[in-house]
Amino acid sequence: MTFRMNRTVCTLLSAAVLAGSLAGCATPVVLGGAAIGGMMAIDRRTTGIQIEDESIELRSANRIHGAHGDKVHVNITSYNRQVLLTGEVPSAEVRQSIEKIVTGVENVRSVVNDLAVMPPTSLGQRSNDTFITGKVRASLVDAKDLSANSFKVVTERNAVYLMGLVTQREAGRATAIARGVSGVSKVVRVFEYLTEEDLARMNAAPKQPAPVTQDNAETGAPR
Repeated sequence: MTFRMNRTVCTLLSAAVLAGSLAGCATPVVLGGAAIGGMMAIDRRTTGIQIEDESIELRSANRIHGAHGDKVHVNITSYNRQVLLTGEVPSAEVRQSIEKIVTGVENVRSVVNDLAVMPPTSLGQRSNDTFITGKVRASLVDAKDLSANSFKVVTERNAVYLMGLVTQREAGRATAIARGVSGVSKVVRVFEYLTEEDLARMNAAPKQPAPVTQDNAETGAPR
């Protein structure tokens, strides 16, 4: 019990440190959103795909900034080469422009565009989003029937986005956990699905590419 409590506290303290750093730096384009990723060694993605995801985020950020400068607040999160866009932009035209830019980045398979047409959020809101991400992450770590490093958590305006290569059971369990976290307004699932058999094979040979039985994103409505 003591170990579980300490692990949760450490995760929350990490989120608080991140929130503090956000308050001192108004970066318009954010890599990985308000996300806390798993360790590379036990990620279900191959090492090569993890590196590609990082490269996709960086190239996307550079191109968006080159096209729109500081006029937008965009969070870019790539998982298994599927890119989630969250944040705020000034118009529907800019929203579509950013989606087109990211779609054209090398190795991007698909783009989930959840950018809102509205004024940018405050640093206080972004700090709170980071703290919520930490709380969700800590709750996933404490769930003994889940591998927390199989999930990427992003929070935008109190809405939690869950990404990962997971089974239907894991998706449902993680969604229920995130919904139960204080401050979460809704949960949006952006998963790719594995069968239980796929997962067993991956666990037996973790260095092999992950088979995916459903290559789509669930977005738009709370689950």
